[in-house]
Amino acid sequence: MSFKVPRGTQDILPGQSEKWQKAEEVLRELCHVYRYKEIRTPIFESTELFQRGVGDTTDIVQKEMYTFEDRGGRSLTLRPEGTAAAVRSYVEHKMFGQPDQPVKLSYMGPMFRYERQQAGRYRQFVQFGVEAIGSADPAIDAEVIAFAMDIYKKVGLKDLKLVINSLGDKETRDAHRTALINHFEPSIGEFCSDCQKRLEKNPLRILDCKVDREHPLMATAPALTDYLTDDSAEYFAKVKNYLNILEIPYEVDPNLVRGLDYYNHTAFEIMSTASGFGAITTLCGGGRYNGLVEDIGGPDVPGIGFALSIERLLLALEAEGVTLETNEALDMYVVVMGDEAKAKAIELVSQFRANGISADMDYADRKMKAQMKTADRQGAKYVIVLGDSELEEQAVNVKEMATGNQEKVAFKELVTYLQK
Repeated sequence: MSFKVPRGTQDILPGQSEKWQKAEEVLRELCHVYRYKEIRTPIFESTELFQRGVGDTTDIVQKEMYTFEDRGGRSLTLRPEGTAAAVRSYVEHKMFGQPDQPVKLSYMGPMFRYERQQAGRYRQFVQFGVEAIGSADPAIDAEVIAFAMDIYKKVGLKDLKLVINSLGDKETRDAHRTALINHFEPSIGEFCSDCQKRLEKNPLRILDCKVDREHPLMATAPALTDYLTDDSAEYFAKVKNYLNILEIPYEVDPNLVRGLDYYNHTAFEIMSTASGFGAITTLCGGGRYNGLVEDIGGPDVPGIGFALSIERLLLALEAEGVTLETNEALDMYVVVMGDEAKAKAIELVSQFRANGISADMDYADRKMKAQMKTADRQGAKYVIVLGDSELEEQAVNVKEMATGNQEKVAFKELVTYLQK
């Protein structure tokens, strides 16, 4: 009987995992620069948290969640996204009482959605995200967008497009909701069953439908920006002004609504424009979610954030031919000739490692030529060959692989020599 990874998942093997580590390193460095502190939440949460936080009319809640009942009869769900869990933690631990607001949080870890697997999209995927909770200042919107853009610039991507929109306040959404119902209702029978259900519950979700995206009524649907209140329009104008100050190019897309119910005011997506990237170009998405904290049981506190898939980040790097520089070079490889030499090799390798020098040795009793080939494949900077004569002299020739130069060094001076 043979086993394979479950559909929609993947093994990240050596050679690829180093790229993941480098991407994660860049993300953590930028979190430090922007002062977003890490939060780690459980892999699973109460199902109701996502129903309330993400929205029961979304595809995530209706079709994509991995939900199960535990032995106590409680309904639990593997987290499909990170914001609801981060906000739950913010409320539970009363972070709204901290003196410094907004509270800036970051997270990174596996998320789970039951959807069709395609390039860069899996049923288990790794999501990185940030949340800034506790400020209604449009300047924090600009900061969050700048943070997201900096991630892709830092790893070397250039073919990027930032798209923004305003989803307005409650008054804006109510007026737009009525306009959408009037627009779609006469022809709603031409749309999928999901859209038909959304017409009364949440007609804005129709604009995010993947099935009917090419329907003519989609292109002529009333734009949210046409219904912005004076306050919402002023807020959006400030966000755009701050982006101009930061010299971040953007496009306004009135049909950008995002796939989660909790968004209002600013919404944005970063897309790859690289040729051959694929039909789904979105790399990152986010926006403001005033009201979500209150919906999850906390005070009326505003927030904004974004999330990205590391799988799609790596896919974009591949599409642009950008290679993440990783430092996997081996400092020292010890070639062993004989049992007595092996004992000394084990001792030396341990000393090297204890002093921060990466080292490896042969564990298969192979001939010298085969061991040298291994050292070369692993990119060893230096090689030493240990045999009876070296044990007798208590010294060994250190060979620099790049130049072929050799220098005899006493065993007791090897660590100091390599450190220099």
